[in-house]
Amino acid sequence: MPEGEWQSQRNGLLQQEKELTRQMDRVNAARRRLPMVKLDKAYTFEGPNGKATLLDLFEDRRQLVIYHFMYDPAWEKGCPGCTGYVNALGDLSMLGQRNTSFALISRAPLAKLEGYKKLKGWQWPWYSSFGGDFNRDFRATNDKGEAHGLSVFFRIDDDIFHTYSTYQRGTESLTDAYALLDRTPYGRQEDFEDSPPGWPQKPTYG
Repeated sequence: MPEGEWQSQRNGLLQQEKELTRQMDRVNAARRRLPMVKLDKAYTFEGPNGKATLLDLFEDRRQLVIYHFMYDPAWEKGCPGCTGYVNALGDLSMLGQRNTSFALISRAPLAKLEGYKKLKGWQWPWYSSFGGDFNRDFRATNDKGEAHGLSVFFRIDDDIFHTYSTYQRGTESLTDAYALLDRTPYGRQEDFEDSPPGWPQKPTYG
């Protein structure tokens, strides 16, 4: 194929890619305006430092992203698909810089999670919801078994609000800081975004 013909077709595809980016921006803007549902139940987990509440998992930040890692209490190993997801996680330090924490939660007992975490060489915070309602309340466990997904929570003082959840293919490619921030109420906190008045924002480049 002549270079000129390839470039013409590439330019046509570029217009579709740009429209896809603009559509993603519109969807992200709508997501930032989803209603927040205040939690009326306290959740407690087992972590490396003992018992921890959902509020503790925020680590004094405003936003919390939870990945629902499939690990049934009867299993000896974690879900292969969820394992692939965690292996694909990139540098998430930007989350902390933008007032957001990240953690994994599974239903298996902490000893199994700690053993699997050591086997894989992971450093991500991982908590056990064994014996609690958290997984079922957020659809990570149902009558058919375990489900993988991602949930986002927002904190105002000591009050916690559920703002977003997605499951199955909805978690695809949510392995970098920007993609995860796009799922939060505050978003990337950059001035190109269409966000509600008063949301924190800074220059995108600069």
